[in-house]
Amino acid sequence: MLFPTVTFAAFFLVVFTLSWLLMPSFRLWKVFMVAVSYVFYGAAGWTFTLLIVASTVINQFCAVMVHRGRGRARTWWLVVAVVADLGILGWFKYYGFFASSLDNLLGVFGSHSPLPLLDIVLPVGVSFLTFRAISYVVDVYRGKIEPGPHLDVALYFSFFPYMMAGPIVRAADLLPQLGSPRDPRRIDSGKALWLIFGGLVKKMLIADFLASHIINNVFSSPGSHSSLEVLLGVYAYSVQIYCDFSGYTDIAIGLGMLLGFRFPQNFNSPYAALNVQDFWRRWHMTLSSWLRDYLYIPLGGNRKGRRRTYVNLLATMLLGGLWHGAAWTFVAWGGLHGSAQVVEHWFKDRRKARGLLPVEPTRGGRIVRRVLVFHFVTFCWIFFRADSFSQAAHVIGRVFTAWGQASPSVSFAVVGLIVAGIAMQYVPARVTDGIHAGFSRLGPVTQGLACAVGLFLVSTLGPVGPSLFLYFKF
Repeated sequence: MLFPTVTFAAFFLVVFTLSWLLMPSFRLWKVFMVAVSYVFYGAAGWTFTLLIVASTVINQFCAVMVHRGRGRARTWWLVVAVVADLGILGWFKYYGFFASSLDNLLGVFGSHSPLPLLDIVLPVGVSFLTFRAISYVVDVYRGKIEPGPHLDVALYFSFFPYMMAGPIVRAADLLPQLGSPRDPRRIDSGKALWLIFGGLVKKMLIADFLASHIINNVFSSPGSHSSLEVLLGVYAYSVQIYCDFSGYTDIAIGLGMLLGFRFPQNFNSPYAALNVQDFWRRWHMTLSSWLRDYLYIPLGGNRKGRRRTYVNLLATMLLGGLWHGAAWTFVAWGGLHGSAQVVEHWFKDRRKARGLLPVEPTRGGRIVRRVLVFHFVTFCWIFFRADSFSQAAHVIGRVFTAWGQASPSVSFAVVGLIVAGIAMQYVPARVTDGIHAGFSRLGPVTQGLACAVGLFLVSTLGPVGPSLFLYFKF
């Protein structure tokens, strides 16, 4: 069930109404919300709801045993939970990748993989489910939280606004909010509606338009396009993936607010970053903090010397790349980002070793850094989008070898949306906060009319029918 559809609008209208009617009977509200979350997920495939049930039961049981256990018993129950979570993820997402990779490797020596090549359907949102599950049990193990009531944990694992593609909400963020009924007087409906509307604009007017008018054609057949078209297609993909994913999380956060809950922010103008590390502080922020807290720091972080820090950084980004997709192109994408961060740390460490202070860039220097970082990130997106290394190489090569050819895919709309997608990164926070505040001050009737007009324009100007959100595949 996609957010930008009439079906979901009708579903959410019913859920929203019944949610606030049932809120005084808080336990009944929780049962209702778990049920509708399963209905929402079941629309994508009812059999996969069993996956959520299994993950909830296994991780809640292990969390309780970790909390009650002593000594090594706690560690063993943690291991059981993590192995179970990674086992589920590995089976559905990576079995085919490793089986085919092993088959290709052994094929060099005239043999074949002992693992059968199976066509396994990937459940939507399984990667995000795995991250929520692991963080819950690990936080119980670390003593940051205690195991929640069974019904609360069931809702945490299945809550439909963030179930499919994040943001990655941790139990420490949501469970305390389930301790008491939500107060409708504390809901900023104006900001919530603005986030939802803005997310729809990003998704349907920008991301989907660019995908259908230039990106899909360029990446499927780069040899049929001019250098200018391919170059703009690459820029357009940078804008598409930002608008698509941040649009989804804006909608998810807005829906959560309308139901009385606050989710963590997931994007903060990533294409305005001054370096690659800064980019990851701004892009998919809940993933970045998850990788830091549950992978980079357990590996040793920066506590075991410079070389170990570099290894930990690279390993974290390689695994982060593999998390995004079961293909070597995703590993390469993560490796490029990891290598860039290693280089940045190396330069900082050299200056520190020589007793020099960190470089404070001038205004012009900040502009240069932002341009360089944006182009590095955009170059890396080629590997993220391409189906293979040969396709990525073809796209890169075509940028340099077909100048002067006709470029029918280059239009004012395409160029304008690329510019708009990048320019929105530089809108000051005070401006967006002011817009949110101004919209919130409008009466509910005016807000409703404004949203109705806006949704009509989105449905009229956008492509016919919404496409899947990109991160549904990861």
